[in-house]
Amino acid sequence: MNVNRMDDPTQLTASEAATLLRQRTLSAEHLMMAFLERIAEREPEVLAWRSYNAHAALAQARALDRGPLRGPLHGLPLGVKDLFDTRDFPSGYGSPIYQHHQPINDAAAVALCREAGAIVLGKTVTTEFATFTPGPTRNPHNPLHTPGGSSSGSAAAVAARMVPLALGTQTAASIIRPAAYCGVVGFKPGFGLIPRAGVKSLSESLDTVGGFGRSVADVALLTSVMADAAQWRQLHLDSKPRIGLCRTAYWDAASPAARQALEDTRQRLIKAGVQVVDVRLPDTFDQLAKVHDDIMCAEAFKALADERVNHPELLSESLRQMLVRGEEVDYPQNRYNHALVASARAQLCQVFSDCDLLMTPSACGEADIGLQRTGDPLFSRTWSVLGLPSLHLPTGFGPMGLPVGVQFIGPASSDTQTLVFCHWVEHQLNRQ
Repeated sequence: MNVNRMDDPTQLTASEAATLLRQRTLSAEHLMMAFLERIAEREPEVLAWRSYNAHAALAQARALDRGPLRGPLHGLPLGVKDLFDTRDFPSGYGSPIYQHHQPINDAAAVALCREAGAIVLGKTVTTEFATFTPGPTRNPHNPLHTPGGSSSGSAAAVAARMVPLALGTQTAASIIRPAAYCGVVGFKPGFGLIPRAGVKSLSESLDTVGGFGRSVADVALLTSVMADAAQWRQLHLDSKPRIGLCRTAYWDAASPAARQALEDTRQRLIKAGVQVVDVRLPDTFDQLAKVHDDIMCAEAFKALADERVNHPELLSESLRQMLVRGEEVDYPQNRYNHALVASARAQLCQVFSDCDLLMTPSACGEADIGLQRTGDPLFSRTWSVLGLPSLHLPTGFGPMGLPVGVQFIGPASSDTQTLVFCHWVEHQLNRQ
């Protein structure tokens, strides 16, 4: 292990740190101290945290050092998006309505991480109810740019090396886009594989729990604990993946930087001996971004019924407009939308007939300048409404000096294979 990285363990990936913690060659206390020093250095500019407790985190780290190994996440600091309930931190869901809300229980995903030995360092900033009204967080690469949303604080905290792992959720693009803007790995597993109990609901058909790390192995480690899927951590490849380059119907919205990232990645994969084929989606898929928005808005109108009825003055204007759109989606339209999604799912075998993974833009380009918007979720809506596993892999930097990368999407029920293939791709890209 590189001496400098041992002196500053915030430079270790979560997977590397986990190995050293299991071997007891790195103490949880030393690791936690390093991240707390990093928070003191970066947080005043990045503003990724809603709350954190250094004293409690250090006490938990010392207790872990004295006791037996707890599990795969033993001693790893964890950031938790402020959409998850936590018994020891307030949960505000990004809204003034819940400014002083203190749950008595952890969300199931948080409890599973603690059971596996993770130390919840604090709560990271989310947008309002995981929608589009941003919090204060800034992009750690340039504070004049957005970090994306809605898992803005989680992605920024990992990118700024204030924490090795963080929880996020995705309804539209809330893991993939902030991962792209902040230059970290973000993984959204297939729909329903990680429990959502104790997570503030926005859309019953779409909300998905996932996470952020600095490598594919990191996100596999984190999400495998919550999904009870130890096989996700076995990243052994039997054969090279076949990659389908998919520009989608929204290619015109991709910036030159996003297009170049996709093309550069294709060339690097071909150099590594990968078969890369062009994939054109069936015409049905052209409607899925709009259908996703309809479903999300309609379900948000129901999920946030109490808030819009009893606290309308505390909702942002953009959220009120979103709920108005949701009310306009009547029952027949909603049934039609879900039927169209089911029809598209039935065509996925055709889409993946010649490839194991699709490769598409993760976002329209580099992070938008300004903090008033969190960016366009366009390039993730299709895959979110289909419930497919998707992963953002950073590949470099664009002309503004901000991160760029690509999104990989696997077939339904292929989370293990998707992680294995993405791990291999990551290794190949890092070699070149």
